[in-house]
Amino acid sequence: MPSSPQPVSPRWKGLLAALSLALAGFIWLSGLMDSLSRPSVAPALSLQQQELTLLAEPAVPPPLRGALLGESPRDALLKALEGISPEERNERQQQMLLLLKGQGSVSAELDRQGDDPLLQQLHCEAGASDPTLCIDAAAAGQAAFRLAVSTVLPLVTALLGGLLLLGQAWRLLRGRLMAWPDVQGPELTLVDMALLVAGGFVVISAVGVPLVAFPLVGALTAGLGSPRREAVSVVINYGVMALPSLLILWRQLRSLPMERAPLGGWMQWRVRPLLSALRDALAGWLMVTPVVMLTGWLLVRLVGDPGGSNPLLELVLGSRDPLALALLALTAVVLAPLFEETIFRGALLPVLAMRLGPLPGVLLSGLLFAMAHISVGELAPLTVLGVGLGLVRLRSGRLWPSVLMHGLWNAVTFLNLLLL
Repeated sequence: MPSSPQPVSPRWKGLLAALSLALAGFIWLSGLMDSLSRPSVAPALSLQQQELTLLAEPAVPPPLRGALLGESPRDALLKALEGISPEERNERQQQMLLLLKGQGSVSAELDRQGDDPLLQQLHCEAGASDPTLCIDAAAAGQAAFRLAVSTVLPLVTALLGGLLLLGQAWRLLRGRLMAWPDVQGPELTLVDMALLVAGGFVVISAVGVPLVAFPLVGALTAGLGSPRREAVSVVINYGVMALPSLLILWRQLRSLPMERAPLGGWMQWRVRPLLSALRDALAGWLMVTPVVMLTGWLLVRLVGDPGGSNPLLELVLGSRDPLALALLALTAVVLAPLFEETIFRGALLPVLAMRLGPLPGVLLSGLLFAMAHISVGELAPLTVLGVGLGLVRLRSGRLWPSVLMHGLWNAVTFLNLLLL
């Protein structure tokens, strides 16, 4: 659609935007380089899945074990543990390794492992004449269920998403795709977006989090133990990081004449009708899932695992504290979708689409969304996810479906981590 005339920004505003872009570029580049030194969560995920497979083995019918669990879950777990350097192996992994090698014995610490059914089983087998007596049928059944859900859910999602993508491609070839609504959003400039994203989201947050959040976290978590201390820190840090951008956007929107605002407001939230928003979010999530999975698979095949996973993933994977998990879920499933969609699909995407065109706007906003997560290993998959969220925003003509889709994506990721 033709863009509306772009107001001329004051000279000082343009200079501030240029400075913000330069500083943001430096911060993002440094963060992306630093992310290469962060360990990938993939080995931890693989190890958790192998532990779950060994625990689930007794609950799987013998004829199906080879196809569903592999040839020898015990040998696979032993090999994975041996692949971890002694310096990086924790106490639990070391004890498990010795027991799998037959070099361990029943430990006096068994009572301390009462909530660890796999270690209990291995301890029991070390001192039992008949290992089958050590099987906990309830724990094995629960592990088999968790393993089945964590394996089947991504496959079913990818299959349904692939079918929906084929349907969309067929409609496109037949010229039957419904026309998208005109792009509507805040009448802000590219300079405004530079100040919002580069200045607020990146630069001020990089200064504000250390100056404000760290002392606040220290005061509020002084009496908390791990992992609750880390979970509270995540919520506070995220809130402090989000606040500057939201305040800048609020100030920018207040400067716009309300009589020119489109139906539904500048941000186009338009929560109702809720049913169609849920439908658009679900369809978008299904269709983007196989593309993200394919992107991740190709990335590993071409360059290997680059590392640099989101630290929040390891927190979820390593925590079983209900309160800590609830706080992490609040951040991932509620706060992050609301904030990130407000900035990237509520403000940035419409402005880019009206100035540069819908497709460049979707691609550029998706790339900036991925870069904001400062993870080299997740840059390509998150760019694809950002593009998918942007397409849902433009196709639906409102912001709420993108928020729901983002929340659904994070919720399913969170659930998969809990299942392992």
